[in-house]
Amino acid sequence: MTKTVFIDGAAGTTGLEIAERLSGRREFALIAIDEAHRKDAAARREALNDADFVILCLPDDAAREAVAMIANDHTSVIDASTAHRVAPGWVYGFPEVSGHDAVASAARVSNPGCYSTGFIALVAPLVQAGLLPADWPYSCNAVSGYSGGGKALIERFEQDRDIAWRGYALGLGHKHVPEMQVRCGLSIAPMFSPSVIPAHRGMVVDVQLPLAAMPKADSPDAMRAALADFYAASPIVVMGENPKDGEMLVRASDAGDDRIELFVFANADASQARLVARLDNLGKGASGACVQNLNIMAGLPETAGLRL
Repeated sequence: MTKTVFIDGAAGTTGLEIAERLSGRREFALIAIDEAHRKDAAARREALNDADFVILCLPDDAAREAVAMIANDHTSVIDASTAHRVAPGWVYGFPEVSGHDAVASAARVSNPGCYSTGFIALVAPLVQAGLLPADWPYSCNAVSGYSGGGKALIERFEQDRDIAWRGYALGLGHKHVPEMQVRCGLSIAPMFSPSVIPAHRGMVVDVQLPLAAMPKADSPDAMRAALADFYAASPIVVMGENPKDGEMLVRASDAGDDRIELFVFANADASQARLVARLDNLGKGASGACVQNLNIMAGLPETAGLRL
């Protein structure tokens, strides 16, 4: 039976990529609002309540407003904003970590942030297994393509070709930090340093581990084996092959996909390690994750329509 889907915020980058992944799929029919009525509250309310599934690609306040407009018990929601990622009553939409059954039975699912996806994929299983301490002040550096910043940042990068690197959230209050802390079970908020590079898409998340100074931390080999075992059944979260030349690249020409690759690097005496995740910020970091969650909630194969 065909399920109806309303993407609220369909004109944005995430919404457009979700629609592309759903295009031509017989399992879903998209509900669209005429452009002239896109911001009309009555039209939005009708679409929100008519749909079997709603995907919110909105700023936080608008996402909360949209949820409040839903006045029935049959519409399921996937929220791609930050609004509900640590909110009670919402299932965190990282099925490999939160559990597929939890996502499948949920009526309210919060889609993870792009940076958070990389950090949580690396750290959460290792803390859960006792291979990393939950009370360590973790540090995380990350770079992303500019598409993650929405239309304004896309326009800025594409008009000003002189931008080579953009560091931001210098006040250490990035909106992804709460979910990184909560979903990994950390007692101390991680220090997070994000930046943007002149590539449309792509992302690398890097967690540095001074193992010689860390109590209750296991070896890099044990961490690599634990991550491989934890994600062994996943077609989406995979262990990458450590490059023989010691170099990792993000190319501006990369088309992107919906996988995430994990790596564990270490020095010769295993006194230091780096946990690294490479993903597409518009794939597993946003639109691909939304479609994966939608598939699971609809009782379909989780990889249907994904770019793997």
